[in-house]
Amino acid sequence: MRELSVFIDESGDIGTGSEYYLLTLVFHNQSDDIDSWLSSYEQACTASNLPKDTFHFTPVLRGHAPFDSMGYSTRKRLLSRFRYFVERLPFKYVCLSYEKRRFSNTADLQAKMQRDIERLIRDNLVFFQEFDVVKVYYDNGQSIVSTSVHGAISAALFEDAVVYRNIKPNRYHLFQVADYICGIELAAIRYERNQAGSTEERFLGSWKDFRQNYLKKLRRHRLG
Repeated sequence: MRELSVFIDESGDIGTGSEYYLLTLVFHNQSDDIDSWLSSYEQACTASNLPKDTFHFTPVLRGHAPFDSMGYSTRKRLLSRFRYFVERLPFKYVCLSYEKRRFSNTADLQAKMQRDIERLIRDNLVFFQEFDVVKVYYDNGQSIVSTSVHGAISAALFEDAVVYRNIKPNRYHLFQVADYICGIELAAIRYERNQAGSTEERFLGSWKDFRQNYLKKLRRHRLG
């Protein structure tokens, strides 16, 4: 039986605390082994005295908990290790981004998100129909995400082929990969619009450096 795992993470909120809202879906064919890459990553982290179980993009860059006791150079090394890990994993992803000021209310944003996910599935229907079971993992965060995802998948796929799992992100490295993708894609938006701050530039470099060292390598994994 062929199984597809889908890990979902978001960046931003539905209130006024952020300008953009991003939704990332990471697709992993369970036939593609990641254990060897995960083992190599964990060994490298242990050898470098870096945390191997947890990665959160924004707290790593900004020195927030649980990385607040780490200095800049340590957090920079952790980011580099995780980037190397992500670049070599067998997965595909899609990142949907929204400028919140373009939506008059949350319902409009949710409806647009659901339509975009439905279109994503229809445009890649051959890919999704290769699998007997699709398991969707999310952390029961904002209801706008779960409502949009459930609605879109129910409309575009056979519901009895889909299983939903509510999990804790720190138990799955592919959840952390989704978080990393949200961070990189949000940084790309900020660089493109000349909104990148000193923290991004300190960790990720200039727009040219970021595009060459982070963005292009990550986007090789995009679905479609």
